[in-house]
Amino acid sequence: MKFIKLFSLSLFFLFFSRVSAQEFKLGKVSIAELEQKVHPKDSAAAAAILYKKGSARIEYNQNDGFITVTDVETRIKIYNKEGYEWATHEVWYYNNNNLSEKVSFSDVVTYNLVNGKIEKTKIKSEGMFDEVLNKFRGQKKITMPNVKEGSVIEFKYTIRSGARMIREWNFQTSIPVNYSEFVTYIPEYYTFNSQLKGYVSPKVTVERGNKSIILNSKERVSSGGFGGGATRTEFSQDKIDYIETKTIYVGENLPAMKDEAFVNNIDNYTASVQYELAMVKFPNEPMKSYSTDWNSVAKTIYDYDSFGPELNKTDYFEEDLKTVLAGKNTPDEKILAILNHVKSNIKWNKYTGYDCDLGVKKAYKEKTGNIGDINLMLTAMLRYAGLTANPVLVSTRSNGIALFPNRTAFNYVIALVETPGGNVLLDASDKFSVPNVLPFRTLNWFGRLIRKDGSSEEVDLMPKRASNDMVFMNYSIDAEGKVTGKTRRQCTDYNALITRDNVDGVVQEEYLEKLENENNKIEVSEYERKNEKEILLPMIETYSFTGNNLCEVIGGKIYVNPMLFFANKENPFKQEIREYPVDFGFPFTDKYNITIKIPEGFAIETLPTPAVIVMEDNLGTFKFNIVANGGTLQLVVSHQINEPIVSTEKYEMLKEYYKGMVAKETEKIVLKRI
Repeated sequence: MKFIKLFSLSLFFLFFSRVSAQEFKLGKVSIAELEQKVHPKDSAAAAAILYKKGSARIEYNQNDGFITVTDVETRIKIYNKEGYEWATHEVWYYNNNNLSEKVSFSDVVTYNLVNGKIEKTKIKSEGMFDEVLNKFRGQKKITMPNVKEGSVIEFKYTIRSGARMIREWNFQTSIPVNYSEFVTYIPEYYTFNSQLKGYVSPKVTVERGNKSIILNSKERVSSGGFGGGATRTEFSQDKIDYIETKTIYVGENLPAMKDEAFVNNIDNYTASVQYELAMVKFPNEPMKSYSTDWNSVAKTIYDYDSFGPELNKTDYFEEDLKTVLAGKNTPDEKILAILNHVKSNIKWNKYTGYDCDLGVKKAYKEKTGNIGDINLMLTAMLRYAGLTANPVLVSTRSNGIALFPNRTAFNYVIALVETPGGNVLLDASDKFSVPNVLPFRTLNWFGRLIRKDGSSEEVDLMPKRASNDMVFMNYSIDAEGKVTGKTRRQCTDYNALITRDNVDGVVQEEYLEKLENENNKIEVSEYERKNEKEILLPMIETYSFTGNNLCEVIGGKIYVNPMLFFANKENPFKQEIREYPVDFGFPFTDKYNITIKIPEGFAIETLPTPAVIVMEDNLGTFKFNIVANGGTLQLVVSHQINEPIVSTEKYEMLKEYYKGMVAKETEKIVLKRI
């Protein structure tokens, strides 16, 4: 995994230069923009951002003190109907007791060219929505009016936040961006860490200037004299001078982010800038330090009332756990018993979060909770049982890789137990998860373990043991090319977890219909599933099948792919140059043992030759061997990938490996009449 560290170091390059600002203003849409039929640098683009300008200003408010005001204005060109999705825009905001934000849209207009003249359509109230996302967030949403092929749309929105935080700014997106500008204004009292991410670096200009705050105050004073005299109100003003740092980021002609096969989250590689508050220091006040490195981030999170203290609460489960642990002596027995106890009694409410929402006591009583409730409870129980257990902060795959030290980098927590046999990773939120087989959403490079003293260390989350998918199949072919056979498929570890998740709650008839349709319209019978609930055992499914579309009969000859519907028919790696690591999620081994009975009156004319493809550095191996014995063929195929994440430096080798594998697996046996 060494390349990950190199990637995170080489990802960022800050280039300082003076930027000659280009003029972009809302309402100044040109006929040339409306007449443009395709994007000049990406003819396949369904839409393009012509310009996007944003500013985040920490400014003083007489009533609330320093607040953050973010303004964003955007102009987008719609080229065709596939680009209509860009006519809808959402902006989320915090909406809870601890943090409340306000979002407002303005200048929302669609422009069309009608008979050579520009036609403007302003949004109406029915095109604006305010939606509740969850108990922590809401979102403002607009749907642009009168959008057609060729339209240009514009809008502006403002976010007002009482928190001194600056949102991440993305310079790239899934469509081309002609011009993107982001400006921050930060008073000297605040220190932020900023980090650039992605393969495209914007130009950066830093300026410093003098600013001032006018403080208005009033005071009731007495005119004096015996008895106090008359009182009056006196108004005064104080002026406070400070230094403000202005940072301008400009990106031009940015290509669309193209999603590729086996990319865990395209946002990890999107050009953007992130800000994290590191320190606050006002005159004559003590300094407040926040996130400066991973250790301080971990310590800050551990000290939250909803995190560290929750690990010390045990009275609510002690009596139950005594029963659970009765007769359990080894660490493995205790781990499994406690994991199953939590999974059986506490259901995940689908909210993530590394800290508790309800609190462990209430979650245990109500039998439901968020990820923090469940896995901090799990950690506390493991500690109570005498095991060396600690929480591990995680950023899920959908949340992105935690590359920079900041408190929002993580959104999840799991448990880790140190045993003589090595570390054991646990997550009680998924009923099919077992020790060291976490839900797939958590397999995202590294986590951060926090010990009781607040110290922390990096934890590799990526699996080391291969997950197996083994298929045993035998089938016979008749003279008309009809195939009749039986299949037994056995999955372990992550392949088993994913399979169990896929079939959970699905009506068997629906599952079989999908199985038939995805495999050349075969007919499945005698279907049976084993160990669906016995999650420590391999997941097994068996079935009989017949197929009339699995062979081709041409000129009296039968052409058949020996792997039938299990063959890899297409190379997923088609790009000439791969910009992102290939993320398989976990190492795996696929094995196929197939017996084929050829029809009477036929002989083998052509048989695929054996093949072995081996990648360097033990990255992976493909083996294909087929042997004829009278009227029976025996085929053995294995495909093994030994690393869950493959660096871009190895992409060409991986691409050629898959090319060779697909070519071999799609070779056909040719049978001729005798």
